[in-house]
Amino acid sequence: MLPERALAPLLSHFDPVDLLSALSTGIILLDAQLCPIYANVAAQDLLAISLNQARGRPFADSLMDSNGLIPLLRRSLETGEGFADRELTLTLKSSREQRVVDITITPLAGEVTGTHLLLELTDTTARHRISRESEILERQDSSRIMIRQLAHEIKNPLGGLRGAAQLLERELPDSALKEYTSVIISEADRLTALVDSMSGPARPPHKLDLNIHEVCEHVYHLLRSEAPASVAVERDYDPSTPNGCFDRGQLIQALLNIARNALQAVGERGRIVLRSRVHPNVGIAGRRHRLAVGIQVEDDGPGVPAALRASIFYPLVTGRATGTGLGLAVAQDVVTRHGGIIEFESEPGRTVFKILLPLEESA
Repeated sequence: MLPERALAPLLSHFDPVDLLSALSTGIILLDAQLCPIYANVAAQDLLAISLNQARGRPFADSLMDSNGLIPLLRRSLETGEGFADRELTLTLKSSREQRVVDITITPLAGEVTGTHLLLELTDTTARHRISRESEILERQDSSRIMIRQLAHEIKNPLGGLRGAAQLLERELPDSALKEYTSVIISEADRLTALVDSMSGPARPPHKLDLNIHEVCEHVYHLLRSEAPASVAVERDYDPSTPNGCFDRGQLIQALLNIARNALQAVGERGRIVLRSRVHPNVGIAGRRHRLAVGIQVEDDGPGVPAALRASIFYPLVTGRATGTGLGLAVAQDVVTRHGGIIEFESEPGRTVFKILLPLEESA
């Protein structure tokens, strides 16, 4: 590394603004009213803002949710103290997307201009996403083993119960009494079907060359038929989406489970959007894929309760009194069998479940 004395002449040949623009770390300078004066290219890309549009407007206007950042900035102005925070989640107003950042706040006091704030923003969204993916997949493997063991233990006595009811039905002299054995048999069959759904797909995916919009359209028409007239079901597809190798039936089941959750969340009035997007160079579960397709189900319901967010993909976890808590667990299992993953973002008025599937296996 060059000593500072030797570095000074070298740096004198460069414009400081050009140096800041070349940094991968986001740099923002705020005035005493917390309005941006300067933002380098990395900061503009990170927060999806244009300096020309943001200059002179409160920094808070660029964010839908600052997650406590604005009070922290005001405190730094008032006290003259610097602050740092890690993995702070910011929701962008322009796209409503979330960014996870490490942030350092440094007050700069000037005799003429007054106190300014220098913000250093490091984008940790990808790192946070990888960590969350690993956690989801770890839990998925544990849940799958637990469910299969539980299903095996439940199905054995159910089979014996059903067989005994059938034998009893043959021996009963009074046909009116057979009504009770029919109830026992039908309830045993219902519980067996429930246990089978808990176990997820019994067979591995049977993948065929398929455009994902066939799956989306099938689910869209089912949802339209089930939704009340006051619930708008909309489509927003990316026409450039290429074909991939998928099990059509299994993906329909996974997407339908998510879409029906959205329908129940909005109730008698609301809006649901089925959306598709192509994503280049995506990492899923530690593997890099040249191309992936994202299927989103967005609703304007009340959002996922905070208490359930960490365990939402666990089996038997539900926020509804009549729910089984199996829909999302089965959907996640199906998608992971295809090498993908399901993630979600939720706040009151906007919940988005995202299915991400690799496309490299397309014929």
